Amino acid sequence: MEKNDLFVKKEAGVATLFINRPEKKNAFHYDMWRAFPRLLHEIENDTEVQALVIRGVDDSVFIAGADVGEFQTVRATEEGEAEYNRAVEEAEAALMKFSKPSIAAIQRHCIGGGCIIALAADMRFSAHNGLFGITPAKLGIIYMYSSTKNLADIVGPSRAKDLLFSGRIVGAQEAYQIGLVDHLYADEEIIEKTYEYAKMLTKRSQRTVKGAKQAIDEWSRGYREPSGALKQMIDSSYSSEDYKEGVRAFLEKRSPNFTEN
Repeated sequence: MEKNDLFVKKEAGVATLFINRPEKKNAFHYDMWRAFPRLLHEIENDTEVQALVIRGVDDSVFIAGADVGEFQTVRATEEGEAEYNRAVEEAEAALMKFSKPSIAAIQRHCIGGGCIIALAADMRFSAHNGLFGITPAKLGIIYMYSSTKNLADIVGPSRAKDLLFSGRIVGAQEAYQIGLVDHLYADEEIIEKTYEYAKMLTKRSQRTVKGAKQAIDEWSRGYREPSGALKQMIDSSYSSEDYKEGVRAFLEKRSPNFTEN
């Protein structure tokens, strides 16, 4: 992989994972899928980071899909196909398991593999120029089970079927209406508003954020009861330093200064 096809920058508690292949509309090639989990692991272990933004390096595109141009080489055999799919699945799983809040900031194309990344993030913020499509029906392949589940969980089974059966491209307004997009902003405001939100999250209790994220993730995986780890997180929160600071700040009518990571 070209060393800068994916790169990370940090500022004020927010890490940004940039997709830097605008000449190919940020299409993901095999080595980018392979590198994605490693970069997330590094951000996960960085105690100075409380939130993640994923975006294109400029305002031209988010991710226009996988790099179909390499399919006839890297996916030419059954072994190559399996290895490629494994790399995509591992990238998706790494983002879904990422413990810090993640936001996909979407400008223009978010197609195919771009939707895999966006759907695995916690939230999707889009500019009005956003375009969304999941297009395996135009390639003769079947979308990964995990990605299909993510889509159906977010937009519902019927709308997921519509998008998958047709492979049609939907605009940002429709994506927002069906729940595929969480926040919709003017083209010139999307980046500013995304970072404004991400920086706000760094001021919240990270204990609360992580607990809420794990609770929702467990619910989406079909847990009937909280796991032991989640139960311990909930119980211990009431004796935590963040809780004490939150109560003090409320009584003193000031903003809390949370210190736990």
